[in-house]
Amino acid sequence: MNWAALLDDLRTQRRAIGAFNAILIEHAEAVVAGAERSGLPVVLQISQNAVRYHGSLAPFALACLRLAETATAPVLVHLDHIEDEELIREGLDLGITSVMFDAAALPYAENVARTKAVVERCHAAGCRVEAELGEIGGKDGAHAPGVRTDPDEAREFVAATGVDSLAVAVGSSHAMADRSAVLDEELITALAHSVPVPLVLHGSSGVPDEGLRGAVTSGIVKVNIGTRLNQVLTEAVRSTLGTHTALTDPRRYLAPGRDAVRDEVARLLTLLAK
Repeated sequence: MNWAALLDDLRTQRRAIGAFNAILIEHAEAVVAGAERSGLPVVLQISQNAVRYHGSLAPFALACLRLAETATAPVLVHLDHIEDEELIREGLDLGITSVMFDAAALPYAENVARTKAVVERCHAAGCRVEAELGEIGGKDGAHAPGVRTDPDEAREFVAATGVDSLAVAVGSSHAMADRSAVLDEELITALAHSVPVPLVLHGSSGVPDEGLRGAVTSGIVKVNIGTRLNQVLTEAVRSTLGTHTALTDPRRYLAPGRDAVRDEVARLLTLLAK
């Protein structure tokens, strides 16, 4: 799969690809199964926080890469919100071909310098780089959700760093427990006209279906979703354990959670591809 060409085509067609964060192997299996069920490509994401949970990158990343390799739908394994350049180096050694380097909390000039260096290293290894400008809210309390990405600054940032895609702040916020976020679609349109690379929406779990469709129509090409999958999995597990109180075999209660996540991934991929 030529992922660069795919994203460019989606950008032209005003369609988008779903990108889903995996913490457990059940998440990863469900994301791949959802892509296979929908017949659509998907991005399977591993965040730096997920790496910390597992204690290291290699075991989980290699499992995800193997799932992608054997899937009947195109699956891109992507490192998400990576702040540690050494972790990117490790990912490249493992065969990762897409990363999101997150220096958005830094002053603009330092963000540019560090991102440019990461881009040069990754491009030399055949790896695409996503970055973030106008830091998205709700991530470790870094800033107020009202922050927005400036189109002129975004254009300058892409030119200065050479990134392949850009995550922008347009009204979403990470880790939202409800789907009440209202996106600035006028700003998304302006960014899409100003920035020559695909735009990425982070914090998409808090955006209702109609908001996601509006974002895609306005110019978002990649939609990141994590919290929503955790909600779906947890609700299914809680329901199963509530009904079968004597269960102790994790396979018996995690399987319904995995199936529920698969169905939600398939639904969201179809929604974004309309």
